[in-house]
Amino acid sequence: MFIYQEKGGYCYNSDTLFLYDFISKKDIRGHVLDVGCGCGILGLLVKENFDISLSGIDIQKNNIIISKVNAKNNNLKSKFIHDNFLEYEFNEKFDYIVSNPPFYRGTSKQSTNLSKKISRFNSNLPVEDFIQKSNSLLKPRGELIFCYDVGHFQDIAYLLKKYKLNLEEIRFIHPKLDKNATIVLIRSKKSSKSMVKCLPPLVTHKNNIFSKEVTDIYKKINLKSLKCEMEIGEKFE
Repeated sequence: MFIYQEKGGYCYNSDTLFLYDFISKKDIRGHVLDVGCGCGILGLLVKENFDISLSGIDIQKNNIIISKVNAKNNNLKSKFIHDNFLEYEFNEKFDYIVSNPPFYRGTSKQSTNLSKKISRFNSNLPVEDFIQKSNSLLKPRGELIFCYDVGHFQDIAYLLKKYKLNLEEIRFIHPKLDKNATIVLIRSKKSSKSMVKCLPPLVTHKNNIFSKEVTDIYKKINLKSLKCEMEIGEKFE
């Protein structure tokens, strides 16, 4: 897959690729919504490899423009919506909602770049509002699959239970085997009473190089990207 990204804007990182790998371990079918879709990469990877109908939503217009370009260039029919996920009135329910949402709080040092600031900080998408709205949009036995900063995991577990989403699987991402986890991958499901599975950790580096698993993930995804000026995307509007 070839992906355009906005030059000077927020670019996807390895968390999104690890999240896709986590999602892809199960057979994904039906209608998928990618929340905070950015350049469209997460949803488009799922669309490329599974028989799904894809919708994406993002609060930033430039992200939607580039998502449409990336869908068109990769021949992946998709629907992208420029709006605030928390305010937009959807007229349909989803089998899966996937997301690599912004998770930094306002107390962290913020970028002066507005695009990066919106993409990184959760002031526009607080985690409780994100989980509550996602639950309302899922079909019976629908799944919410996302990643988040590991420091918020206790709150997330509480909120999933509060909004009746069963915690199905978790996987922690560690930069090295002897370092604390930084990111947690989460699969939750409506109308389920399964006990949670804590999968083996994903360790990204060994001896200061990518671990074999990370190398294999990158090889499997086979992604190429190019940063572009917005004029490229605007021609496709």
